[in-house]
Amino acid sequence: MRMNKVTKNTIMLYIMNIAQLILPLVTLPYLTRVLTVDNYGVVNYVKSIMTYMQIIIEFGFILSATKDIVKAGNDKKIIGEITGNVILGKILLSLLSLIVLIIFTIFVPILKNNVAFTMLSFIPIFLSTFLIDFFFRGIEKMEVITIRYIVMKSISTLLTFLFVRGNGDLLMIPILDIIGNVVAILLVWKEVYKLGIKLSFGTMKDIWNSIADSFLYFISSMASTAFGALNTLLVGILLSSKEVAYWSLAMQILGAIQALYTPINNGIYPEMVKERKFSLIIKVIKIFMPVVFIGCLIILLFSKPILFVIGGIKYLEMSYLIKLLIPVIIFSFPAMLFGWPVLGAIDKVKETTTTTVVTTIVQVVGLIVLMLVGEFTLVNIALLRGGTEFILLTSRLYFINKFKFMFK
Repeated sequence: MRMNKVTKNTIMLYIMNIAQLILPLVTLPYLTRVLTVDNYGVVNYVKSIMTYMQIIIEFGFILSATKDIVKAGNDKKIIGEITGNVILGKILLSLLSLIVLIIFTIFVPILKNNVAFTMLSFIPIFLSTFLIDFFFRGIEKMEVITIRYIVMKSISTLLTFLFVRGNGDLLMIPILDIIGNVVAILLVWKEVYKLGIKLSFGTMKDIWNSIADSFLYFISSMASTAFGALNTLLVGILLSSKEVAYWSLAMQILGAIQALYTPINNGIYPEMVKERKFSLIIKVIKIFMPVVFIGCLIILLFSKPILFVIGGIKYLEMSYLIKLLIPVIIFSFPAMLFGWPVLGAIDKVKETTTTTVVTTIVQVVGLIVLMLVGEFTLVNIALLRGGTEFILLTSRLYFINKFKFMFK
Protein backbone atom coordinates (compact mmCIF):
# COMPACT_ATOMS: atom_id res chain seq x y z
CA MET A 1 0.00 0.00 0.00
CA ARG A 2 2.75 2.44 0.97
CA MET A 3 4.78 1.49 -2.11
CA ASN A 4 1.74 2.11 -4.32
CA LYS A 5 1.39 5.57 -2.81
CA VAL A 6 5.06 6.31 -3.42
CA THR A 7 4.68 5.10 -7.01
CA LYS A 8 1.57 7.23 -7.53
CA ASN A 9 3.22 10.34 -6.09
CA THR A 10 6.36 9.78 -8.14
CA ILE A 11 4.29 9.34 -11.32
CA MET A 12 2.34 12.54 -10.62
CA LEU A 13 5.55 14.46 -10.00
CA TYR A 14 7.01 12.97 -13.15
CA ILE A 15 4.03 14.20 -15.12
CA MET A 16 4.63 17.65 -13.66
CA ASN A 17 8.34 17.57 -14.45
CA ILE A 18 7.69 16.36 -17.97
CA ALA A 19 5.46 19.41 -18.25
CA GLN A 20 8.30 21.48 -16.75
CA LEU A 21 10.52 20.12 -19.48
CA ILE A 22 8.09 20.34 -22.41
CA LEU A 23 6.29 23.64 -21.81
CA PRO A 24 9.44 25.82 -21.54
CA LEU A 25 10.93 23.96 -24.50
CA VAL A 26 7.80 24.71 -26.51
CA THR A 27 8.37 28.43 -26.13
CA LEU A 28 12.18 28.24 -26.17
CA PRO A 29 12.59 27.80 -29.96
CA TYR A 30 9.96 30.49 -30.46
CA LEU A 31 11.62 33.04 -28.16
CA THR A 32 15.11 32.39 -29.53
CA ARG A 33 13.76 33.24 -32.97
CA VAL A 34 11.52 36.26 -32.24
CA LEU A 35 14.02 37.84 -29.82
CA THR A 36 17.55 38.91 -30.64
CA VAL A 37 20.41 37.04 -28.99
CA ASP A 38 20.97 40.01 -26.64
CA ASN A 39 17.32 40.18 -25.54
CA TYR A 40 17.07 36.43 -25.10
CA GLY A 41 20.14 36.72 -22.89
CA VAL A 42 18.33 39.36 -20.82
CA VAL A 43 15.30 37.08 -20.34
CA ASN A 44 17.35 34.15 -19.10
CA TYR A 45 19.75 36.27 -17.08
CA VAL A 46 16.86 37.82 -15.15
CA LYS A 47 15.39 34.33 -14.64
CA SER A 48 18.68 33.19 -13.11
CA ILE A 49 18.59 36.14 -10.71
CA MET A 50 15.01 35.20 -9.80
CA THR A 51 16.39 31.82 -8.75
CA TYR A 52 18.11 33.61 -5.87
CA MET A 53 14.91 35.43 -4.97
CA GLN A 54 12.94 32.18 -5.06
CA ILE A 55 15.39 30.47 -2.71
CA ILE A 56 15.22 33.33 -0.21
CA ILE A 57 11.41 33.13 -0.20
CA GLU A 58 11.28 29.34 -0.09
CA PHE A 59 13.95 29.30 2.65
CA GLY A 60 14.02 25.51 2.72
CA PHE A 61 10.33 25.20 3.68
CA ILE A 62 9.77 22.72 0.84
CA LEU A 63 11.79 20.26 2.95
CA SER A 64 11.36 21.37 6.58
CA ALA A 65 7.63 22.16 6.39
CA THR A 66 6.97 19.01 4.35
CA LYS A 67 8.62 16.96 7.07
CA ASP A 68 6.61 18.77 9.80
CA ILE A 69 3.32 18.10 8.00
CA VAL A 70 4.24 14.43 7.48
CA LYS A 71 4.90 14.13 11.21
CA ALA A 72 1.60 15.91 12.03
CA GLY A 73 -0.26 12.97 10.50
CA ASN A 74 -3.98 13.70 10.15
CA ASP A 75 -4.13 16.48 12.74
CA LYS A 76 -5.74 19.26 10.68
CA LYS A 77 -5.29 21.84 13.42
CA ILE A 78 -1.51 21.38 13.55
CA ILE A 79 -1.31 21.27 9.74
CA GLY A 80 -3.24 24.56 9.59
CA GLU A 81 -0.85 26.14 12.09
CA ILE A 82 2.24 24.98 10.19
CA THR A 83 0.85 26.23 6.87
CA GLY A 84 -0.22 29.61 8.25
CA ASN A 85 3.12 30.29 9.94
CA VAL A 86 5.06 29.29 6.81
CA ILE A 87 2.98 31.63 4.63
CA LEU A 88 3.60 34.58 6.96
CA GLY A 89 7.27 33.67 7.11
CA LYS A 90 7.44 33.67 3.32
CA ILE A 91 5.81 37.10 3.13
CA LEU A 92 8.49 38.51 5.43
CA LEU A 93 11.18 36.81 3.38
CA SER A 94 9.65 38.26 0.20
CA LEU A 95 10.35 41.75 1.54
CA LEU A 96 13.95 40.74 2.21
CA SER A 97 14.36 39.26 -1.27
CA LEU A 98 12.93 42.44 -2.82
CA ILE A 99 15.59 44.50 -1.02
CA VAL A 100 18.29 42.15 -2.33
CA LEU A 101 16.88 42.45 -5.85
CA ILE A 102 16.91 46.25 -5.70
CA ILE A 103 20.58 46.15 -4.66
CA PHE A 104 21.35 43.81 -7.57
CA THR A 105 19.51 46.14 -9.94
CA ILE A 106 21.61 49.11 -8.84
CA PHE A 107 24.97 47.39 -9.37
CA VAL A 108 24.44 44.86 -12.20
CA PRO A 109 24.30 46.65 -15.59
CA ILE A 110 22.07 44.13 -17.38
CA LEU A 111 19.45 44.50 -14.62
CA LYS A 112 19.87 48.27 -14.37
CA ASN A 113 19.16 48.57 -18.08
CA ASN A 114 16.01 46.43 -17.76
CA VAL A 115 14.47 47.59 -14.47
CA ALA A 116 10.80 47.20 -15.48
CA PHE A 117 11.35 43.66 -16.79
CA THR A 118 13.30 42.74 -13.65
CA MET A 119 10.67 44.03 -11.21
CA LEU A 120 7.76 42.49 -13.11
CA SER A 121 9.63 39.18 -13.09
CA PHE A 122 9.74 39.31 -9.29
CA ILE A 123 5.93 39.31 -8.93
CA PRO A 124 5.41 35.64 -9.96
CA ILE A 125 8.17 34.68 -7.51
CA PHE A 126 6.31 36.46 -4.71
CA LEU A 127 3.00 34.86 -5.72
CA SER A 128 4.59 31.42 -5.33
CA THR A 129 4.25 32.06 -1.58
CA PHE A 130 0.58 31.12 -1.89
CA LEU A 131 1.04 27.94 -3.96
CA ILE A 132 2.02 26.00 -0.76
CA ASP A 133 3.64 23.01 -2.48
CA PHE A 134 5.07 21.92 0.89
CA PHE A 135 1.51 21.39 2.17
CA PHE A 136 0.51 19.02 -0.63
CA ARG A 137 3.83 17.17 -0.50
CA GLY A 138 3.36 16.68 3.24
CA ILE A 139 -0.14 15.19 2.89
CA GLU A 140 1.10 13.27 -0.18
CA LYS A 141 -1.37 14.71 -2.68
CA MET A 142 1.13 15.35 -5.46
CA GLU A 143 -1.62 15.41 -8.09
CA VAL A 144 -2.70 18.87 -6.88
CA ILE A 145 0.82 20.22 -7.42
CA THR A 146 0.93 18.64 -10.86
CA ILE A 147 -2.44 19.97 -12.01
CA ARG A 148 -1.78 23.51 -10.79
CA TYR A 149 1.61 23.61 -12.51
CA ILE A 150 0.27 22.35 -15.82
CA VAL A 151 -2.59 24.84 -15.75
CA MET A 152 -0.32 27.71 -14.72
CA LYS A 153 2.36 27.09 -17.33
CA SER A 154 -0.08 26.14 -20.11
CA ILE A 155 -1.76 29.52 -19.73
CA SER A 156 1.51 31.48 -19.85
CA THR A 157 2.83 29.32 -22.73
CA LEU A 158 -0.27 29.79 -24.88
CA LEU A 159 -0.38 33.52 -24.19
CA THR A 160 3.32 33.82 -25.07
CA PHE A 161 2.60 32.69 -28.63
CA LEU A 162 -0.29 35.14 -28.83
CA PHE A 163 1.29 38.25 -27.38
CA VAL A 164 5.10 38.02 -27.64
CA ARG A 165 6.10 38.85 -31.21
CA GLY A 166 9.45 40.60 -30.80
CA ASN A 167 11.76 42.66 -28.58
CA GLY A 168 9.03 45.25 -28.07
CA ASP A 169 6.91 42.69 -26.23
CA LEU A 170 9.58 41.79 -23.67
CA LEU A 171 7.51 42.99 -20.69
CA MET A 172 4.67 40.68 -21.69
CA ILE A 173 6.71 37.63 -20.65
CA PRO A 174 6.53 38.25 -16.86
CA ILE A 175 3.00 39.66 -17.14
CA LEU A 176 1.82 36.39 -18.67
CA ASP A 177 3.56 34.47 -15.87
CA ILE A 178 1.64 36.59 -13.34
CA ILE A 179 -1.68 35.68 -14.96
CA GLY A 180 -0.81 31.97 -14.87
CA ASN A 181 0.19 32.16 -11.20
CA VAL A 182 -3.04 33.85 -10.16
CA VAL A 183 -5.12 31.12 -11.80
CA ALA A 184 -2.98 28.44 -10.13
CA ILE A 185 -3.42 30.06 -6.70
CA LEU A 186 -7.21 29.96 -7.09
CA LEU A 187 -7.07 26.24 -7.96
CA VAL A 188 -4.78 25.45 -5.02
CA TRP A 189 -6.91 27.19 -2.40
CA LYS A 190 -10.04 25.54 -3.73
CA GLU A 191 -8.38 22.20 -2.87
CA VAL A 192 -7.35 23.44 0.59
CA TYR A 193 -10.97 24.40 1.27
CA LYS A 194 -12.19 20.95 0.14
CA LEU A 195 -9.74 19.27 2.51
CA GLY A 196 -11.19 21.21 5.43
CA ILE A 197 -7.90 22.79 6.47
CA LYS A 198 -8.27 26.10 8.28
CA LEU A 199 -5.23 28.30 8.55
CA SER A 200 -4.20 29.70 11.90
CA PHE A 201 -1.40 32.12 12.61
CA GLY A 202 0.89 32.13 15.59
CA THR A 203 2.86 34.90 17.19
CA MET A 204 5.92 36.49 15.64
CA LYS A 205 7.93 34.12 17.80
CA ASP A 206 6.18 31.12 16.19
CA ILE A 207 6.83 32.52 12.71
CA TRP A 208 10.45 33.18 13.58
CA ASN A 209 10.78 29.60 14.89
CA SER A 210 9.44 28.22 11.61
CA ILE A 211 12.05 30.28 9.73
CA ALA A 212 14.81 29.23 12.14
CA ASP A 213 13.87 25.54 11.75
CA SER A 214 14.36 25.88 7.99
CA PHE A 215 17.66 27.72 8.20
CA LEU A 216 19.94 24.75 7.50
CA TYR A 217 17.73 23.69 4.59
CA PHE A 218 17.96 27.26 3.26
CA ILE A 219 21.75 27.35 3.56
CA SER A 220 21.94 24.13 1.59
CA SER A 221 19.57 25.40 -1.11
CA MET A 222 21.29 28.78 -1.31
CA ALA A 223 24.70 27.16 -1.50
CA SER A 224 23.64 24.79 -4.27
CA THR A 225 22.49 27.80 -6.29
CA ALA A 226 26.15 28.74 -6.70
CA PHE A 227 26.42 25.87 -9.16
CA GLY A 228 24.08 27.63 -11.55
CA ALA A 229 22.84 31.11 -10.80
CA LEU A 230 26.15 32.46 -9.45
CA ASN A 231 27.93 31.36 -12.61
CA THR A 232 25.30 33.12 -14.71
CA LEU A 233 25.50 36.24 -12.53
CA LEU A 234 29.26 36.51 -13.09
CA VAL A 235 28.96 35.69 -16.79
CA GLY A 236 26.55 38.62 -17.11
CA ILE A 237 29.03 40.96 -15.43
CA LEU A 238 32.31 39.81 -17.03
CA LEU A 239 31.49 38.40 -20.47
CA SER A 240 29.73 39.57 -23.61
CA SER A 241 25.97 39.55 -24.14
CA LYS A 242 26.43 36.76 -26.71
CA GLU A 243 28.20 34.58 -24.14
CA VAL A 244 25.46 35.41 -21.62
CA ALA A 245 22.89 34.07 -24.10
CA TYR A 246 24.97 30.93 -24.78
CA TRP A 247 25.50 30.18 -21.09
CA SER A 248 21.85 30.93 -20.26
CA LEU A 249 20.62 28.55 -22.96
CA ALA A 250 23.05 25.85 -21.79
CA MET A 251 21.80 26.26 -18.22
CA GLN A 252 18.20 26.09 -19.38
CA ILE A 253 18.89 22.80 -21.17
CA LEU A 254 20.78 21.47 -18.12
CA GLY A 255 17.94 22.59 -15.85
CA ALA A 256 15.39 20.83 -18.05
CA ILE A 257 17.38 17.60 -17.79
CA GLN A 258 17.81 17.90 -14.03
CA ALA A 259 14.10 18.62 -13.71
CA LEU A 260 13.60 14.99 -14.70
CA TYR A 261 15.51 13.96 -11.56
CA THR A 262 13.38 16.04 -9.21
CA PRO A 263 10.17 13.93 -9.18
CA ILE A 264 12.18 10.86 -8.23
CA ASN A 265 13.70 12.70 -5.25
CA ASN A 266 10.44 14.34 -4.19
CA GLY A 267 8.41 11.18 -4.70
CA ILE A 268 10.53 9.02 -2.40
CA TYR A 269 11.34 11.70 0.20
CA PRO A 270 8.17 11.27 2.34
CA GLU A 271 8.58 7.47 2.17
CA MET A 272 12.24 7.66 3.20
CA VAL A 273 11.31 9.92 6.13
CA LYS A 274 8.90 7.24 7.37
CA GLU A 275 10.65 3.98 6.46
CA ARG A 276 14.38 4.74 5.96
CA LYS A 277 14.74 1.87 3.49
CA PHE A 278 18.01 2.21 1.62
CA SER A 279 16.96 -0.66 -0.64
CA LEU A 280 14.55 1.79 -2.29
CA ILE A 281 17.49 4.03 -3.21
CA ILE A 282 19.40 1.09 -4.68
CA LYS A 283 16.43 0.22 -6.89
CA VAL A 284 16.17 3.79 -8.12
CA ILE A 285 19.89 3.89 -8.98
CA LYS A 286 19.69 0.61 -10.91
CA ILE A 287 16.68 1.74 -12.90
CA PHE A 288 17.58 5.33 -13.75
CA MET A 289 21.39 5.55 -14.07
CA PRO A 290 21.39 3.56 -17.35
CA VAL A 291 18.80 6.03 -18.67
CA VAL A 292 21.07 8.93 -17.65
CA PHE A 293 24.03 7.40 -19.53
CA ILE A 294 21.95 6.82 -22.66
CA GLY A 295 20.76 10.43 -22.56
CA CYS A 296 24.37 11.68 -22.25
CA LEU A 297 25.40 9.56 -25.25
CA ILE A 298 22.60 11.12 -27.31
CA ILE A 299 23.80 14.62 -26.33
CA LEU A 300 27.40 13.73 -27.22
CA LEU A 301 26.45 12.46 -30.67
CA PHE A 302 23.64 14.84 -31.60
CA SER A 303 24.39 18.13 -29.81
CA LYS A 304 24.16 20.24 -32.98
CA PRO A 305 20.80 18.88 -34.20
CA ILE A 306 19.43 19.31 -30.67
CA LEU A 307 20.61 22.93 -30.54
CA PHE A 308 19.23 23.63 -34.01
CA VAL A 309 15.78 22.47 -32.92
CA ILE A 310 15.90 24.37 -29.62
CA GLY A 311 17.64 27.60 -30.55
CA GLY A 312 18.05 27.72 -34.31
CA ILE A 313 21.18 28.28 -36.38
CA LYS A 314 22.31 31.22 -34.19
CA TYR A 315 23.23 28.83 -31.36
CA LEU A 316 24.94 25.94 -33.24
CA GLU A 317 28.46 27.12 -32.37
CA MET A 318 27.80 26.52 -28.64
CA SER A 319 27.52 22.74 -29.11
CA TYR A 320 30.94 22.36 -27.43
CA LEU A 321 29.47 23.86 -24.25
CA ILE A 322 26.66 21.30 -24.05
CA LYS A 323 29.18 18.46 -24.40
CA LEU A 324 31.38 19.89 -21.64
CA LEU A 325 28.42 19.83 -19.25
CA ILE A 326 27.83 16.06 -19.68
CA PRO A 327 29.73 15.22 -16.42
CA VAL A 328 27.33 17.52 -14.55
CA ILE A 329 24.38 15.56 -15.94
CA ILE A 330 25.93 12.25 -14.84
CA PHE A 331 27.04 13.26 -11.34
CA SER A 332 24.05 15.41 -10.41
CA PHE A 333 21.46 12.62 -10.38
CA PRO A 334 23.07 10.49 -7.62
CA ALA A 335 24.29 13.65 -5.85
CA MET A 336 20.71 14.95 -5.60
CA LEU A 337 19.38 11.52 -4.64
CA PHE A 338 21.91 11.04 -1.84
CA GLY A 339 21.10 14.48 -0.41
CA TRP A 340 17.70 15.18 1.13
CA PRO A 341 15.95 11.90 0.15
CA VAL A 342 18.73 9.91 1.86
CA LEU A 343 20.75 11.94 4.37
CA GLY A 344 17.86 14.33 5.04
CA ALA A 345 15.52 11.42 5.71
CA ILE A 346 17.71 10.20 8.60
CA ASP A 347 17.83 13.73 10.06
CA LYS A 348 21.38 14.42 8.91
CA VAL A 349 20.45 17.96 7.94
CA LYS A 350 23.76 19.40 9.13
CA GLU A 351 25.78 16.86 7.15
CA THR A 352 23.72 17.38 4.00
CA THR A 353 24.15 21.11 4.28
CA THR A 354 27.87 20.74 4.97
CA THR A 355 28.40 18.81 1.73
CA THR A 356 26.67 21.55 -0.25
CA VAL A 357 28.42 24.43 1.51
CA VAL A 358 31.89 22.89 1.19
CA THR A 359 31.32 22.17 -2.49
CA THR A 360 30.05 25.70 -3.00
CA ILE A 361 33.17 27.13 -1.39
CA VAL A 362 35.25 25.10 -3.84
CA GLN A 363 33.11 26.44 -6.68
CA VAL A 364 33.42 30.06 -5.57
CA VAL A 365 37.17 29.77 -5.01
CA GLY A 366 37.48 28.22 -8.46
CA LEU A 367 35.58 31.10 -10.04
CA ILE A 368 37.76 33.64 -8.23
CA VAL A 369 40.93 31.89 -9.42
CA LEU A 370 39.64 31.90 -13.01
CA MET A 371 39.00 35.63 -12.77
CA LEU A 372 42.39 36.39 -11.21
CA VAL A 373 44.38 34.45 -13.83
CA GLY A 374 42.33 35.83 -16.73
CA GLU A 375 40.81 32.46 -17.67
CA PHE A 376 37.17 33.20 -16.91
CA THR A 377 35.76 31.54 -20.03
CA LEU A 378 32.68 29.43 -20.69
CA VAL A 379 34.87 26.35 -21.25
CA ASN A 380 36.60 26.67 -17.87
CA ILE A 381 33.37 27.48 -16.03
CA ALA A 382 31.76 24.32 -17.48
CA LEU A 383 34.78 22.19 -16.47
CA LEU A 384 34.73 23.66 -12.96
CA ARG A 385 31.00 22.95 -12.72
CA GLY A 386 31.56 19.27 -13.50
CA GLY A 387 34.38 18.99 -10.96
CA THR A 388 32.39 20.52 -8.13
CA GLU A 389 29.40 18.27 -8.87
CA PHE A 390 31.72 15.26 -8.47
CA ILE A 391 32.94 16.61 -5.12
CA LEU A 392 29.33 16.97 -3.96
CA LEU A 393 28.59 13.37 -4.91
CA THR A 394 31.63 11.86 -3.19
CA SER A 395 31.18 13.90 0.00
CA ARG A 396 27.59 12.69 0.33
CA LEU A 397 28.67 9.11 -0.27
CA TYR A 398 31.14 9.53 2.61
CA PHE A 399 28.36 10.48 5.04
CA ILE A 400 26.04 7.75 3.78
CA ASN A 401 28.74 5.18 4.51
CA LYS A 402 29.39 6.75 7.92
CA PHE A 403 25.71 6.56 8.97
CA LYS A 404 24.66 3.44 7.10
CA PHE A 405 23.61 1.78 10.36
CA MET A 406 20.68 4.22 10.58
CA PHE A 407 18.97 2.76 7.49
CA LYS A 408 16.73 -0.27 7.52
